[in-house]
Amino acid sequence: MHEPGNETPSKAEWRTRILRARAELPPEAHAREAAALATAASSIQAETVCAYLPFGTEPGQISLVNALAATGARVLLPVIPDAPGPLDWAEYTGPDALIPGRLRGVLEPSGPRLGTTAAASAQLMLIPALAVDRHGTRLGRGAGYYDRTLTAAAGIARVAVVREQEVLDRLPAEPQDVPMTAVLTPSGLIQLPTTATAR
Repeated sequence: MHEPGNETPSKAEWRTRILRARAELPPEAHAREAAALATAASSIQAETVCAYLPFGTEPGQISLVNALAATGARVLLPVIPDAPGPLDWAEYTGPDALIPGRLRGVLEPSGPRLGTTAAASAQLMLIPALAVDRHGTRLGRGAGYYDRTLTAAAGIARVAVVREQEVLDRLPAEPQDVPMTAVLTPSGLIQLPTTATAR
Protein backbone atom coordinates (compact mmCIF):
# COMPACT_ATOMS: atom_id res chain seq x y z
CA MET A 1 0.00 0.00 0.00
CA HIS A 2 1.54 3.26 -1.12
CA GLU A 3 1.09 6.57 0.62
CA PRO A 4 -0.19 9.45 -1.52
CA GLY A 5 2.36 12.04 -2.51
CA ASN A 6 1.12 15.34 -1.08
CA GLU A 7 -1.89 14.25 0.95
CA THR A 8 -1.99 13.74 4.69
CA PRO A 9 -4.77 11.20 5.26
CA SER A 10 -6.49 11.13 8.62
CA LYS A 11 -6.62 8.02 10.80
CA ALA A 12 -10.18 7.43 9.66
CA GLU A 13 -9.14 7.58 6.01
CA TRP A 14 -6.27 5.16 6.60
CA ARG A 15 -8.63 2.77 8.40
CA THR A 16 -11.02 2.81 5.45
CA ARG A 17 -8.23 2.15 2.92
CA ILE A 18 -6.61 -0.64 4.89
CA LEU A 19 -9.81 -2.42 5.82
CA ARG A 20 -10.86 -2.33 2.16
CA ALA A 21 -7.53 -3.78 1.04
CA ARG A 22 -7.76 -6.56 3.65
CA ALA A 23 -11.31 -7.40 2.58
CA GLU A 24 -10.15 -7.73 -1.03
CA LEU A 25 -7.31 -10.13 -0.18
CA PRO A 26 -8.12 -13.61 -1.57
CA PRO A 27 -8.53 -16.35 1.07
CA GLU A 28 -5.57 -18.32 -0.27
CA ALA A 29 -3.31 -15.26 0.03
CA HIS A 30 -4.52 -14.67 3.58
CA ALA A 31 -3.72 -18.31 4.44
CA ARG A 32 -0.21 -18.02 2.96
CA GLU A 33 0.48 -14.87 4.95
CA ALA A 34 -0.90 -16.50 8.12
CA ALA A 35 1.48 -19.45 7.71
CA ALA A 36 4.40 -17.08 7.16
CA LEU A 37 3.45 -15.05 10.24
CA ALA A 38 3.41 -18.22 12.34
CA THR A 39 6.88 -19.12 11.07
CA ALA A 40 8.13 -15.62 11.85
CA ALA A 41 6.60 -15.76 15.34
CA SER A 42 8.40 -19.03 16.08
CA SER A 43 11.69 -17.09 16.27
CA ILE A 44 10.44 -15.01 19.22
CA GLN A 45 12.10 -15.96 22.49
CA ALA A 46 10.43 -14.94 25.74
CA GLU A 47 9.26 -16.61 28.92
CA THR A 48 5.86 -14.90 28.79
CA VAL A 49 4.22 -13.36 25.73
CA CYS A 50 0.98 -11.41 25.53
CA ALA A 51 -0.59 -12.26 22.19
CA TYR A 52 -4.06 -12.28 20.63
CA LEU A 53 -6.18 -14.43 18.35
CA PRO A 54 -6.55 -12.86 14.88
CA PHE A 55 -10.09 -12.77 13.57
CA GLY A 56 -11.84 -11.68 10.40
CA THR A 57 -9.47 -10.10 7.91
CA GLU A 58 -6.69 -9.51 10.47
CA PRO A 59 -3.33 -10.97 9.42
CA GLY A 60 -2.72 -14.39 10.93
CA GLN A 61 -4.72 -17.29 12.31
CA ILE A 62 -4.64 -19.41 15.48
CA SER A 63 -1.38 -20.85 14.12
CA LEU A 64 0.27 -17.60 15.24
CA VAL A 65 -0.57 -18.31 18.89
CA ASN A 66 0.26 -22.01 18.56
CA ALA A 67 3.70 -21.11 17.18
CA LEU A 68 4.39 -18.95 20.21
CA ALA A 69 3.26 -21.70 22.59
CA ALA A 70 5.47 -24.21 20.75
CA THR A 71 8.56 -22.18 21.72
CA GLY A 72 7.82 -22.99 25.37
CA ALA A 73 6.56 -19.50 26.16
CA ARG A 74 3.65 -18.91 28.49
CA VAL A 75 1.09 -17.22 26.23
CA LEU A 76 -1.50 -14.81 27.64
CA LEU A 77 -4.51 -13.77 25.57
CA PRO A 78 -6.71 -10.71 26.11
CA VAL A 79 -10.12 -10.75 27.73
CA ILE A 80 -12.07 -7.67 26.64
CA PRO A 81 -13.70 -5.86 29.59
CA ASP A 82 -17.34 -4.82 29.67
CA ALA A 83 -16.39 -1.13 29.73
CA PRO A 84 -13.51 0.56 27.87
CA GLY A 85 -10.32 0.19 29.87
CA PRO A 86 -7.14 -1.92 30.14
CA LEU A 87 -7.45 -5.51 28.91
CA ASP A 88 -7.80 -8.43 31.29
CA TRP A 89 -5.73 -11.56 30.50
CA ALA A 90 -5.99 -15.35 30.69
CA GLU A 91 -3.50 -18.10 29.85
CA TYR A 92 -3.78 -19.92 26.52
CA THR A 93 -3.85 -23.69 27.10
CA GLY A 94 -4.95 -24.82 23.65
CA PRO A 95 -7.76 -24.35 21.12
CA ASP A 96 -10.16 -26.63 23.00
CA ALA A 97 -10.18 -24.21 25.94
CA LEU A 98 -11.35 -21.20 23.90
CA ILE A 99 -14.81 -19.69 24.17
CA PRO A 100 -16.55 -16.79 22.37
CA GLY A 101 -15.86 -13.43 24.00
CA ARG A 102 -18.23 -10.54 24.49
CA LEU A 103 -17.06 -8.54 21.46
CA ARG A 104 -17.87 -9.67 17.91
CA GLY A 105 -17.28 -13.32 18.75
CA VAL A 106 -13.58 -12.88 19.49
CA LEU A 107 -12.36 -16.07 21.16
CA GLU A 108 -10.96 -15.96 24.69
CA PRO A 109 -9.44 -18.56 27.04
CA SER A 110 -11.99 -20.12 29.37
CA GLY A 111 -9.53 -20.32 32.28
CA PRO A 112 -9.04 -18.00 35.25
CA ARG A 113 -8.85 -14.26 34.62
CA LEU A 114 -5.44 -12.94 35.67
CA GLY A 115 -6.30 -9.26 35.93
CA THR A 116 -5.25 -6.16 34.04
CA THR A 117 -1.77 -6.14 35.61
CA ALA A 118 -0.84 -9.56 34.19
CA ALA A 119 0.66 -7.93 31.08
CA ALA A 120 3.46 -6.51 33.23
CA SER A 121 4.80 -10.05 33.70
CA ALA A 122 5.42 -10.46 29.96
CA GLN A 123 8.59 -9.56 28.12
CA LEU A 124 6.81 -8.97 24.81
CA MET A 125 3.34 -8.13 23.57
CA LEU A 126 2.00 -8.81 20.07
CA ILE A 127 -0.52 -6.12 19.23
CA PRO A 128 -3.12 -6.11 16.46
CA ALA A 129 -2.82 -3.12 14.16
CA LEU A 130 -4.16 -1.82 10.88
CA ALA A 131 -0.82 -0.17 10.13
CA VAL A 132 2.34 1.07 11.79
CA ASP A 133 4.79 3.68 10.61
CA ARG A 134 8.57 3.61 10.72
CA HIS A 135 8.57 5.87 13.78
CA GLY A 136 6.48 3.43 15.83
CA THR A 137 3.05 5.03 15.51
CA ARG A 138 0.38 2.33 15.45
CA LEU A 139 -3.01 2.63 13.79
CA GLY A 140 -5.62 0.59 15.66
CA ARG A 141 -9.38 0.40 15.33
CA GLY A 142 -9.90 3.31 17.70
CA ALA A 143 -11.27 1.59 20.81
CA GLY A 144 -8.18 2.40 22.88
CA TYR A 145 -7.93 -0.91 24.78
CA TYR A 146 -4.27 -1.44 23.92
CA ASP A 147 -3.17 2.14 24.56
CA ARG A 148 -4.70 1.91 28.05
CA THR A 149 -3.07 -1.49 28.60
CA LEU A 150 0.39 -0.43 27.44
CA THR A 151 0.41 2.66 29.61
CA ALA A 152 0.34 0.33 32.62
CA ALA A 153 2.99 -2.04 31.19
CA ALA A 154 6.00 0.19 30.69
CA GLY A 155 9.18 -1.50 29.53
CA ILE A 156 7.54 -4.34 27.62
CA ALA A 157 8.57 -4.90 23.99
CA ARG A 158 5.62 -3.74 21.86
CA VAL A 159 5.29 -5.54 18.51
CA ALA A 160 2.59 -4.55 16.02
CA VAL A 161 1.39 -7.33 13.67
CA VAL A 162 0.63 -6.19 10.11
CA ARG A 163 1.08 -7.10 6.46
CA GLU A 164 4.16 -5.77 4.66
CA GLN A 165 1.97 -3.27 2.78
CA GLU A 166 0.80 -1.83 6.09
CA VAL A 167 4.23 -0.63 7.21
CA LEU A 168 4.04 3.05 6.23
CA ASP A 169 6.37 6.02 6.26
CA ARG A 170 4.20 8.26 8.44
CA LEU A 171 0.86 8.05 10.25
CA PRO A 172 -0.97 10.75 12.20
CA ALA A 173 0.12 10.58 15.83
CA GLU A 174 -1.71 11.70 18.96
CA PRO A 175 -0.34 12.27 22.50
CA GLN A 176 -2.05 9.15 23.89
CA ASP A 177 -0.53 6.85 21.24
CA VAL A 178 1.98 4.40 22.73
CA PRO A 179 4.85 3.81 20.25
CA MET A 180 5.72 0.36 19.00
CA THR A 181 9.25 -0.99 19.33
CA ALA A 182 9.02 -3.55 16.48
CA VAL A 183 6.76 -4.89 13.74
CA LEU A 184 6.00 -8.52 12.89
CA THR A 185 5.10 -9.15 9.25
CA PRO A 186 4.96 -12.37 7.22
CA SER A 187 8.55 -11.60 6.18
CA GLY A 188 9.82 -11.45 9.74
CA LEU A 189 10.47 -9.16 12.69
CA ILE A 190 11.47 -5.55 12.04
CA GLN A 191 13.04 -3.56 14.87
CA LEU A 192 11.97 0.07 14.74
CA PRO A 193 14.59 2.82 15.09
CA THR A 194 12.88 4.51 18.01
CA THR A 195 13.99 5.26 21.53
CA ALA A 196 10.48 6.25 22.56
CA THR A 197 9.10 4.72 25.71
CA ALA A 198 5.50 4.13 26.71
CA ARG A 199 3.92 7.36 27.90
